[in-house]
Amino acid sequence: MSKIQMTTPLVEMDGDEMTRIIWQIIKDELINPYIDLKSEYYDLGLKYRDETDDQVTVDSANATKKYGVAVKCATITPNDARVKEYNLKKMYKSPNGTIRAMLDGTVFRAPIIVKGISPHVWNWKKPITLARHAYGDIYKNTEMKIPGKGKAELVFTGEDGKEIRKTIHEFTSPGIIQGVHNVDKSIESFARSCFGYALSKKEKLMFASKDTISKIYDGNFRDIFQRIFEEEYKAKFDEAGIEYFYTLIDDAVARIMRSEGGEIWACKNYDGDVMSDMVSSAYGSLAMMTSILVSPDGIYEYEAAHGTVQRHYYKHLNGEETSTNSVATIYAWTGALRKRGELDNIPELVEFADKLDKATIDTIESGYMTKDLALISTLKDVHPLNTEDFIKKIRSVMEAL
Repeated sequence: MSKIQMTTPLVEMDGDEMTRIIWQIIKDELINPYIDLKSEYYDLGLKYRDETDDQVTVDSANATKKYGVAVKCATITPNDARVKEYNLKKMYKSPNGTIRAMLDGTVFRAPIIVKGISPHVWNWKKPITLARHAYGDIYKNTEMKIPGKGKAELVFTGEDGKEIRKTIHEFTSPGIIQGVHNVDKSIESFARSCFGYALSKKEKLMFASKDTISKIYDGNFRDIFQRIFEEEYKAKFDEAGIEYFYTLIDDAVARIMRSEGGEIWACKNYDGDVMSDMVSSAYGSLAMMTSILVSPDGIYEYEAAHGTVQRHYYKHLNGEETSTNSVATIYAWTGALRKRGELDNIPELVEFADKLDKATIDTIESGYMTKDLALISTLKDVHPLNTEDFIKKIRSVMEAL
C-alpha cells in the first residue's frame, strides 16, 4: 500500500521522559507505515533546551507560525529538583507557556469519551470543554523574595515619565511578592476564540473569574468579554440558539458539578490549567483529553494535556514493564494530521486521522487498554496491555477497519 503524501510540513516538537518513548513508538507503529511524514523537527527535551538556552522553544513557535500546524509531546517544566537532576544552567520557564505566549492562542481541552469508562460525576453525559486563556498571569510572572521590613510597591511608569504607584504591602518580616500581567489585545483574542468555538460547536459558553475580589484585573476580563459579545456575537448566538454568560468561578464549579455536559467553560490561564485536570480526571484519566491551542490568525498546536509520566520513565530505565496510556498523544497526532489535511486539501490524510481515532476508541471498547483504564473500566472482559502492546493493538484494529 502506497503511503499518503503530504505537501506541507507540520511542526513536530519532541518532549521528555516516558512521553518521549511513547512518541517514537506512535511514529514507528501508527504514523510512518502509512504516511510519508513531512515534519520540521524540534527537540524540546530538557537537555537540548538547556544546550540551546531554550532558543529551540522559540524556534519551534516561530516555525509553527510559518507552517500553521504543530504537534507537541509533553515536556518538563523544571523545578529545583529538576535543575539538579539534569544539571541545568538555570530554571527554565514552561515551554508551553513560551509557545502559547508567542502564538497568543486559546487552549481548548475536552475529554475523550469511551464506553466502559464512566465519569466519576454520574450526571456528566456529554463532554465538558475547557477554554483556557494561554497568555500571561503566573506563567509570565515576576517574583521576589522579601528579606525583611520594608514597603513593596506596584509602579507603572508611562512613556511621558509619569508614575502610578500602589502599595502592595508594608512588610514587618520576610515574605514574598509576585507580579502578574495581561494585555487587552490578548484578552480580546481569547474572547473571540471562545465565542467562535462555541458557535462552531453550537454549545453554550460560560466565562468565570473572581471579579468580586480582583475588581480591576478580573473585572477587565469580564468587561472585555461582555463588550465583544454584545458588539460582535450576540446576534449570532441568538440565531444559533445558544447562550453566553459570566459568573464567579466558585459558582462555575458548582454549576459544572450539576451539569450534564455539552458546554464550554472559559477560564483564565491558571484556572484553566487546574480545572481541565479536574475535569479530565473526573471523566476517567488525564490521558483521555484532547488539547488544542488555537490562535486568532488560524494557527493550531495539538498536544497531550498531561505531564511526562516521570514514574513510568524511571521504571522503563530500570527495564521494568510499563503500561502508560498513550491516547492523548495519539489524538495530538491525529488532530495535527487532520488539520494539515484540511488546510492542504488532502482528504486521505483527514480520513486516516479519523480512522486512527476510531481504531483507538474501538480498541478500548473491545476491552484492550492500559492499566489506568482497566482499573476503572466497567466492561466485563478487560485485557490490560503494556505501553507498546496497546499501541500495536491499535494498529491491528486500524488495519482491520
